Amino acid sequence: MRTPLCDAFGIEYPIFAFTHCRDVVAAVSKAGGFGVLGAVGFSPEQLEIELDWIDEHVDGKPYGVDTVMPQKFAADVHGSEEELRAQIRTMIPDAHWRYVDDLMQRFDLPELTDDDSFGGVVGWAEDVARRHVDIALAHPIKLIANALGSPPKDVIDLAHEHGVKVAALAGKAQHAERHVNNGVDIIVAQGYEAGGHTGEVATMVLVPEAVDAVAPTPVLAAGGIGSGRQIAAALALGAQGVWMGSLWLTTAESSSSPESVEAMLEASSSDTVRSRCYTGKPARMLRNAWTDAWEDPEGPGPLGMPLQNILTAEANARISRSHRKDLAFSPVGQIVGSMNAVQPVRDVMFRLVEEYIESAERITAGIAELQ
Repeated sequence: MRTPLCDAFGIEYPIFAFTHCRDVVAAVSKAGGFGVLGAVGFSPEQLEIELDWIDEHVDGKPYGVDTVMPQKFAADVHGSEEELRAQIRTMIPDAHWRYVDDLMQRFDLPELTDDDSFGGVVGWAEDVARRHVDIALAHPIKLIANALGSPPKDVIDLAHEHGVKVAALAGKAQHAERHVNNGVDIIVAQGYEAGGHTGEVATMVLVPEAVDAVAPTPVLAAGGIGSGRQIAAALALGAQGVWMGSLWLTTAESSSSPESVEAMLEASSSDTVRSRCYTGKPARMLRNAWTDAWEDPEGPGPLGMPLQNILTAEANARISRSHRKDLAFSPVGQIVGSMNAVQPVRDVMFRLVEEYIESAERITAGIAELQ
């Protein structure tokens, strides 16, 4: 399974694990892969705490950080987190506030207590994302990735000054070319099957297109990858590794809520939907009563990023308090149909490698028979 990216990062396997859980980051990196912490849900102060913890528990193994700096934003806002939320709230139409209030009543969501907090994610606002970058670069990270397009040129240059490589996710070959022209070092070609924010081109089609478009820049394949067989297929398509997110959501180390884990373990590959109901951008998640409510033609429809998440922040907090499986936000890809048991990260990594070896041997044997 060794590729040039393994040598570039000093890792045993070209398995890059995107996760919002620090325990998964450390476990994947210690098992020979490369953990990448998603920063968007953390305040700058909390991100500092998370990275300090990883530094202490990753045994010196390499890891990275993923930020969200969208190129298209529905609100031009700046300032502290509280100032950002206040500015964004004034941009949300009254009809949308009324609709969310009606939904909270319809689903009989529990009231929050004085100890509960909510406000909505502002990590994708440029001011906050830049603070994330500064904090990340003060730690011994080896990669910084941007989930929604190329980072600004000065951010790319700053990362390179720190000896840190830059990756960017791409849903089209044209996006990949643009990233490379901007100075990005690694392309994550993320197909339609992927969980979270994703485009409309399938992985099997996208990966070879991206590889051909940006060669010799390395490409990681993402979307619908959850087995060693699929890793072998990704490498056969020209990728130098894989970027996996969904698979770690049901590992023993994951911070996923019990109701989300239960819902994912029960789901089939056809139980996901691309919806704008959580962030304002199309993201794949488990379909449930909440996602259906935002598809209702009688409703106002989701707002853009970041307005939608601020709009639904209280509802999301109350859904979390309710522990209701039928409403839980569960971003996950179509590979969820194969996520049928809770296992430690180390066991998952071992399985991926074993399955890859079996696939490679089967392909090699088939080639030998043809000679």
